[in-house]
Amino acid sequence: MESQNRGISNGGVEGNNVNGRDKDVMVANKRGGVRCADLVLRIVGLALTLVAAIVLGIDKQTKVVPLTVVSTIPPVYLPVSAKWHYMSAFVFFVVANAVACSYAAISLILTLANRGGKKVLTLMIIILDLVVVALLFAGTGAATAVGLLGVQGNSHVQWNKVCNVFDKFCHQVAAAIIVSFLGSLAFLLLVVLAALNLHKKQK
Repeated sequence: MESQNRGISNGGVEGNNVNGRDKDVMVANKRGGVRCADLVLRIVGLALTLVAAIVLGIDKQTKVVPLTVVSTIPPVYLPVSAKWHYMSAFVFFVVANAVACSYAAISLILTLANRGGKKVLTLMIIILDLVVVALLFAGTGAATAVGLLGVQGNSHVQWNKVCNVFDKFCHQVAAAIIVSFLGSLAFLLLVVLAALNLHKKQK
């Protein structure tokens, strides 16, 4: 009887140990999955913001356009250039994406170094992720507003549209805005992932 009781008790202890090990393995796998997703999103965000900054940073186009001085004489044809640094919104856009790209590289290194999961460092990265999301959406919104003015103009203030003349320049601006928006979504997903991870830890 004693041997049977010992066997049952040992079996119960072994079963509990096995269950505990299974739970530890599952938790470790979940943490590994979240960590992998975090690294992938940071690499994607780095690449997209870098591309967006470069695409708009090298954007320029020169066209020869007619300039009418007096209606009674023929127009004068002059070379006119469109460059990204002529508009403060585009400058802000390039700077915002350059800052986000630099931060993504630094945060990637910090995330790889933070294997122990230090709470202070993790919280700092989450807060900075939020700041970068706000910065990118602000830059993208400003560039989009100016881009729409270039496409449609504004008859109320007598601003003529220019994208019918500088079509290549405007197409490149649109491409940079789309890429930057995708980069913003990558950083936004990082914030959502961190929030879900914190919610699971509290359960």
